[in-house]
Amino acid sequence: KPRKHFRRGPPHLQIRAPNKDSKAGTQDGAEERAGASKAAHQEGDLQRTAISWRGAVIEPEQDSELSSRKAETPTKPSVLPAMVQNRPAHPNYRQKGVVDVFLHAWKGYRKFAWGHDELKPVSRSFSEWFGLGLTLIDALDTMWILGLRKEFEEARKWVSKKLHFEKNVDVNLFESTIRVLGGLLSAYHLSGDSLFLRKAEDFGNRLMPAFRTPSQIPYSDVNIGTGVAHPPRWTSDSTVAEVTSIQLEFRELSRLTGVKKFQEAVEKVTKHIHSLSGKKDGLVPMFINTHSGLFTHLGVFTLGARADSYYEYLLKQWIQGGKKETQLLEDYIEAIEGIKTHLLQRSEPSKLIFVGELAHGRFSTKMDHLVCFLPGTLALGVHHGLPADHMQLARELMETCYQMNRQMETGLSPEIVHFNLYSQPGHRDIEVKPADRHNLLRPETVESLFYLYRLTGDRKYQDWGWEILQSFSRFTRVSARWSPATWWWATRVRLWLAVAQVGEGQACCGLEVATSQLERAQSSWPPWGGSLPHL
Repeated sequence: KPRKHFRRGPPHLQIRAPNKDSKAGTQDGAEERAGASKAAHQEGDLQRTAISWRGAVIEPEQDSELSSRKAETPTKPSVLPAMVQNRPAHPNYRQKGVVDVFLHAWKGYRKFAWGHDELKPVSRSFSEWFGLGLTLIDALDTMWILGLRKEFEEARKWVSKKLHFEKNVDVNLFESTIRVLGGLLSAYHLSGDSLFLRKAEDFGNRLMPAFRTPSQIPYSDVNIGTGVAHPPRWTSDSTVAEVTSIQLEFRELSRLTGVKKFQEAVEKVTKHIHSLSGKKDGLVPMFINTHSGLFTHLGVFTLGARADSYYEYLLKQWIQGGKKETQLLEDYIEAIEGIKTHLLQRSEPSKLIFVGELAHGRFSTKMDHLVCFLPGTLALGVHHGLPADHMQLARELMETCYQMNRQMETGLSPEIVHFNLYSQPGHRDIEVKPADRHNLLRPETVESLFYLYRLTGDRKYQDWGWEILQSFSRFTRVSARWSPATWWWATRVRLWLAVAQVGEGQACCGLEVATSQLERAQSSWPPWGGSLPHL
C-alpha cells in the first residue's frame, strides 16, 4: 500500500494543502482527462530542441518565441535591489533579500512565459524544451518553502488544469526526471496535495519505455505520448551520469505509490554498473552502450560533465535506503579513494587542492564547475558516519570552489577552469580559456555551501553564498523600461535560504529533511531548478 504522507518543511508551514474531498478529486481527474485529449490534438508532431545539462545533445528542436516580442540589446547591469545590496549581514535581512529576488524572477516568468518551459528575459518571451511548464513545476517547492502561498496556489491550479502528458514529444529521461518527476514529488511532500502525486505517477509511467533496451540500461530519450524510446541521434550510448542519476526519484515514486516497477527498473541499472569492468579504483567512464550494456570510451575519467552525479547519487541512495545497501557504500568509498589517488593535485602558488581529469593515464588540470558538488557530498557522508578525513578534503575543495568565483572579475565562476601546477611569476592558480568564460548559473557551489554551513556551523560559508548571490544580482539581472525586472536565474534560490538562514525555530529546511526525507532543494538547477535529493 502507498505510504502515509508526512508533512515536511518549516514548522510554521507544516500544514496540509486544502483537504480535497472525493468529489473534488474526481472533478480534478475528469478535468485532467478532458484537457489531455485536447492538448494531445493541439501538440501534433511538434519537434523540440534541447541540449542536455550534462553536456549531451538531446534532440534538435524548434524554439518557440512570441513573434510580437523583439529582442533588445541588454542594458548595462542595473542597480542592485535594495535587499540584495552589501549591507549588514543579519540572517533575517538576507532571507528577505532572497524572497525579493525570487518574486522579481517569478513576476517576469508569470508575465512573459506563463505555462511555458523557460523565460527569455532579454526578449521578454519564452522557449520550450519539452512543453511541460518546467519552470513552474520546478518552482513549486521553492514557493512553499518561502511561504508564498498565493503564488503556490496559482501554480497548483495550472498543474491541475493545464499540465497533461499526452503529448507527442520526446523528453530526455534524466532531465525530465529531475525537473518534472522530482518537482512534482517535492511539491507533494511539502504540501500533502495528492494532485502532485497523481501527476507524478502518470509521468513516471510514461518514462518507463526508456528502460526497454537489450541491456536494461535506459535510452536517453522517450516520447511520452507514443511510448517510443531511442538513444540520441549522434550515438547509441547513454551518459553514465544520466542513467545513474534518476534512481532517487524513481525509488521514491515506488515508495509513495506502492508500485514496484519504478524502483526495480532503476535498481537494475545500479546493480549492472556495480558489476561492470572498465573502472579505475572506483572511477567510472563517461559513456555506456544501451545495447551491449558495456562502458565505452574507456580510460577517460572525470568528475565533470557526463559522470559527476554518479558519485553523488551513490551516497544519497545509500542514505535514502536506510544505509542498508552495502554495495552503494562500497562503490562510494572506493570512488573517493580513487579520486584521492588519481585526480587530486595542488595548484601553484596558493596550493589550492583541485580535482583534475585523467585521459589514458595523462593528467589534465581541467576542472568543471560541476565538480563543486563534491565538497557538499563529502560533508554529507561524514555527517552519516563516513571517514572523518573526508571533511578536511571537503573544506579544502570548498575553498577552491569559492576561489573559482572570487578570483573572477564578476565574482562568478566560469564553466571550466584550468589550474597551474608550476609556480611562475605573474601567473595565478586559476586560468580560464576564452571559450569557457561563461557562467550557466549552476547550483553545485551553493549546494555545497549549504551542507558545509549546516554541518560545521562556520558562518563563512553562509557569507560566501551571500557574496555569490550579490554577484548574480549585479551581473545577470535584465531590466527594461516597460516591464518588471526579470532575472536570468529566476527560481534558482532554494539553497540561498541556506545562506540566509531565518531566526530560531524558523529554519527553512532541517538537515535531516535534506537527507533522510528526500525533499528537493535543487541539485542540478538546470535550468530553473532541479532534483529531488537536495532539499
